[in-house]
Amino acid sequence: MIDPVLFNIGGFEIKYYGLVYVLGIFLTYFYLKRKKVLDEDKLDKFLFYLVVGMFIGARIFGITSNEPYALLKNPLEFFMVWHGGMSFFGGFFGGLIASYFVLRKDLLKVGDRIVIPISFTLVFGRLANFVNQELVGTITNVPWCVNFSTAIGCRHPYQIYSALWHLILFLILYFLSKNNYHRGTLFFSFILGYGFFRFVTDFFKERATILGLSVWQHLSIIFFIVGILYFLKIRKR
Repeated sequence: MIDPVLFNIGGFEIKYYGLVYVLGIFLTYFYLKRKKVLDEDKLDKFLFYLVVGMFIGARIFGITSNEPYALLKNPLEFFMVWHGGMSFFGGFFGGLIASYFVLRKDLLKVGDRIVIPISFTLVFGRLANFVNQELVGTITNVPWCVNFSTAIGCRHPYQIYSALWHLILFLILYFLSKNNYHRGTLFFSFILGYGFFRFVTDFFKERATILGLSVWQHLSIIFFIVGILYFLKIRKR
């Protein structure tokens, strides 16, 4: 397996996973700037709020999903990112709420644009999960199963499955963006597509379940339904 540490400076480790976050932020900034969705001052403010909101949401969801009372026992755990615990759904809701305070009526206009760099970044995020040997899949005997040092048995490379689905979602959104579209179409296409792909791929992931599904699969169903309802709404128009 690849060493998850890209390089080490005086004991301070730079990991691939952290690098993906940094690249994602820069990619989002330059993409929105190139598309001239917002003026530069508002773009800077929006990106600041977005990053803070995403981080807070991702940490709270990521930590409490594994240990509901972890933050009550030790509030400083919130800042201990090296322990892991970053949730996409938490980051999505946190970023959405924070963005609303800056964008208001422009939320969907910017949402249609930002899903392009975000969906692209998610591809590398899952590849970084693979390098970190985290979010491992279920035990299997398929020829391409992987032995992770963090888990017993040969397992589905869930991270690779997920990265491939994210790539497909990115390509769909990219080609849709080249055509005329109703405001909100790309944003809700992302929500619908992510919900569908996440629901399917999580069956290959080692996970705790509620009523046979993981918490993230239940949220994925909500995402999928919200996306469907949006397209039914604009179809009636």
